[in-house]
Amino acid sequence: MITVKDLLYSYPGQKIPTLKNISFEIADQEIFGFLGPSGSGKSTTQKVLTGVLKNYDGSVMLRGREVNNISKSFYENIGVAFEFPNLYLKFTALENLNLFGSFYSCEKYDAEELLHRVGLWEDRNLPVEAFSKGMRMRLNFIRSVLHKPKLLFLDEPTSGLDPTNSRMLKDFILELRQNGTTIFLTTHNMADADELCDRIAFMIDGQLPIIESPEKLKLQHGKKSVKVRFRQNNHVDTREFDLKNLGSNAEFIRTVNEFDVETIHTQEATLEDIFIKVTGKNLM
Repeated sequence: MITVKDLLYSYPGQKIPTLKNISFEIADQEIFGFLGPSGSGKSTTQKVLTGVLKNYDGSVMLRGREVNNISKSFYENIGVAFEFPNLYLKFTALENLNLFGSFYSCEKYDAEELLHRVGLWEDRNLPVEAFSKGMRMRLNFIRSVLHKPKLLFLDEPTSGLDPTNSRMLKDFILELRQNGTTIFLTTHNMADADELCDRIAFMIDGQLPIIESPEKLKLQHGKKSVKVRFRQNNHVDTREFDLKNLGSNAEFIRTVNEFDVETIHTQEATLEDIFIKVTGKNLM
């Protein structure tokens, strides 16, 4: 779906490139995550891939065509939701969807059904300027998928959402992938990336030091042990056991048989732990 080779991009007047010869590929129906702190180049990459930023060096191919050479009709297949909602504030939610929907000649979702789906139906006739950030984010998301795009670019899609609406949006994203959409996700939210992405790329200072699946990264960087939390003599204690030969570890067996076990956890690393270890930098 996407092939990027030696992408180099500098903003006008900038001495140091924002993107420094990055290369990656994204398969059809994959959720691919770009992870990194603000200012690392994530949004710039997205803007190059969607044709917003021109004059790059290297190659950026979308569905076999160089981005600089794609026609307007190609955008019938692309959806974009930037971190800051792109909506007309004086228009109502429904008016916004009807307007943006009129830009496309392809098959579209029913705007009213989408509003129901993200919990905005009762607010459909309110001007967007009266919406909270979370409401605007939900509206911005369904605006980006209104025309059933084959390729969807999302920038911090759950920013400003409460846990319930964040869960709803993530379920929607997974459903889109299941129905054939390829998704390019930029975020510094490691929990979202871990849950949603088939593969992730760590971006730091315009470079990609690592590209891998979340599961493989956690296995590679995690401790090969389990931690048991249990209660004895009216207080809580913890013990850690090596995973190797765990089934024949007499102390582990005695612990789980004799004490009131509260939790057992493998000691895999979080993506945030791995990011800091690999890049030496924090996410924020």
